[in-house]
Amino acid sequence: MTVIDANRMHEIETRYPEYFHRSFRQRFGGLMILIATLLYSLYAVWFFDLPKLFAEAHWERVGIYLSQWVSYDVQPEFRIGDDGSIDIRYPRFSPLGDNPHPDWLVNNPDGSITVSISGTSRSVTVSKSETIVTAHGVSVPVDVSSGAPKVVGPVPSWMTVYDDNVLADLGFAGNVSISVDRVKIRKRFIGWANFIFDTQSSFFDKPVGEVVGLIVSGPRMKPDQSNLSLAFDDIWNNSEWQHGDVWTKLFQTIVMAFLGNLLGALTAFPLAFLAARNITPNRLLNQILKRFFDFLRSVDMLIWALFLTRAFGPGPLAGSGAIFLTETGTLGKLYSEGLENIDNKPREGIQSTGAQTVLVHRYGIMPQIVPVFVSQTLYQWESNVRGATIIGAVGAGGIGLKLWEAMRTNANWENVAYMVILILIVVFIFDTTSNALRHRLMGTKAH
Repeated sequence: MTVIDANRMHEIETRYPEYFHRSFRQRFGGLMILIATLLYSLYAVWFFDLPKLFAEAHWERVGIYLSQWVSYDVQPEFRIGDDGSIDIRYPRFSPLGDNPHPDWLVNNPDGSITVSISGTSRSVTVSKSETIVTAHGVSVPVDVSSGAPKVVGPVPSWMTVYDDNVLADLGFAGNVSISVDRVKIRKRFIGWANFIFDTQSSFFDKPVGEVVGLIVSGPRMKPDQSNLSLAFDDIWNNSEWQHGDVWTKLFQTIVMAFLGNLLGALTAFPLAFLAARNITPNRLLNQILKRFFDFLRSVDMLIWALFLTRAFGPGPLAGSGAIFLTETGTLGKLYSEGLENIDNKPREGIQSTGAQTVLVHRYGIMPQIVPVFVSQTLYQWESNVRGATIIGAVGAGGIGLKLWEAMRTNANWENVAYMVILILIVVFIFDTTSNALRHRLMGTKAH
């Protein structure tokens, strides 16, 4: 065991004071950061009133919206006449078409009609005097022969009785609304109805094999148009999903992001040389341009879009202009800072030969900054594809506007899901491509 005397200990303390005489910040810095974080979290909980917010939130709507993203419903309505007849009606734009005959609707010999909501476990039988709802292992008859619908027997928890209406909630499968003279059923299906061909298409409701056969070698369905051309037109002009309009708007968003980013880069590039202190030794000009860049990027792209839509009207021009202004400020700042951090030795070497300023910049500066500039520009372009979607919602055109229109109806959530998936795919492709190009330019390996 080695014993260290006082002199040796004093020598060690003198040599390594940072270990033996730590400052207050070094000793208690971590604890202070932890305490500050906890205090700020408590302040945020109080400021946003999170307990009340979570207590009053409509969490049930989350499941409703998510289910509507991946499903659609059919709403047959059964009207009971005074003579006991039952008339079946569908909404005007039913996904089943103009003359539906679904296999889940059965006409019984006694004149009643049975609708299978979810297999045999959930069904509704409609007759002139009563409606029987079967769900959760029980069958509940509702008498409709008197002035108001009346549940016969105990009322289950999934059924609500009103003065003139009885509502049965069957979960994701759908629901049933029962009144004296009519029964309205909402039956939900997984999937997207008529995604390829709408109800007006000549190919609607045909099996896949038959459609392929008609396109490949079948007789023409329209004398003046091939079946392949007809199928493409029906898909592109699908009235329910509007594929043509959606893809056109998506292309507008991509072009809007590309044009705004390109113009911003072309404008910021020469201005960055004037803003860089080591390139242009004019402090007043440097500061004016740098504050100009700060102004352009401090105003959010969404605000620029609002200004420009008021000036030029809604459309992609306003969106491209908003991206252009924002990117001029952002790229101008990035470019000028990149120029101020270059190695001056190559530049000074070329200057010593008496070369002109243009040649000095070309051979002394450009080889150092081009990979960095292109990398930053590609990253901004990738980011602007997402930004163009957001500013489209305020009238700047593109798929963002169409997405907002679909959300405002609060009914076309499957169309919202379709457009969101398209946006995610485009962002993923641009992200992957941009990442690969950046690593290639920088000479690094992509992971």
